[in-house]
Amino acid sequence: MSITTTALFVCLDDFAKTFEAWERERLIPTTRKRRRKGKLSLGEMLFVMVLFHLSPFKDFKHFWMHGVEQKYRDPFGDLPSYGRFVALMPRLFAPLAVLIHSLSGDETGLYIADSTKLAVCANPRISRNRTFKGLAARGHSTMGWFFGFKLHVVMNHRGELMAVKITPGNIDDRAPLADMVAGLEGKLLADKGYISKKLFAELWDQGLHLITGIRRNMKNYLMPIWDKALLRKRFVVETLFDKLKSEMGLEHTRHRSPTNAFTHILSCLAAYMLAKNKVAMKGVAYP
Repeated sequence: MSITTTALFVCLDDFAKTFEAWERERLIPTTRKRRRKGKLSLGEMLFVMVLFHLSPFKDFKHFWMHGVEQKYRDPFGDLPSYGRFVALMPRLFAPLAVLIHSLSGDETGLYIADSTKLAVCANPRISRNRTFKGLAARGHSTMGWFFGFKLHVVMNHRGELMAVKITPGNIDDRAPLADMVAGLEGKLLADKGYISKKLFAELWDQGLHLITGIRRNMKNYLMPIWDKALLRKRFVVETLFDKLKSEMGLEHTRHRSPTNAFTHILSCLAAYMLAKNKVAMKGVAYP
């Protein structure tokens, strides 16, 4: 782990206190009316979720049984049961969304945009899936067809996430891009799936230069050698997705609640944003 558990808890607990103050002042909408104190504070619940993604555990139930209740037992007081914590997880959706927004990276002028699939079940079980009925959709990626969602990200060249968005799996990669990069200026690297004259012109007007490769049936065009060199380093975003999925457990097909599924995704992204060893372009000093 690249960050100590003490520093992680202090960071999340300070954020939780600020968030709860916003709720009390009605700055953030909430449907909760009762404020009865639970066994775990909001900061402790956020700490558990983020720590899970930074730990070597691949399954949250085993992390709770062998991590929270054994390895990390000392920092906690009275603990709820595993089932009770899972029932409380939807309360973390809004705080995690605000946390991710507050942890967004610096505007460096060099950004990368891409998306990755988040399958919610195996293809043979698509017709039997009821958990994500009306939410998920069939989509196609370089790895074939899937049923689930797409995670769209915009990151800077230092590996810091600038914006994230989750859409059904059948949404075009270009659809959410303009909203995600609003206000950014500089260069934006993307793959061939983002080719669009309309999108290019729209981003150019706001001061953002969209740089992509070309398809086989397109005419070749001249590109500055610096832009061509940067485009070759775009694949660092694939390393980001591999880290999120293989090391931090971003994608799995065992979700039984849509809200808990999105909470799981947001907590994984928050864990990456709080970690120090981010994926970054090596050998690039920009601007």
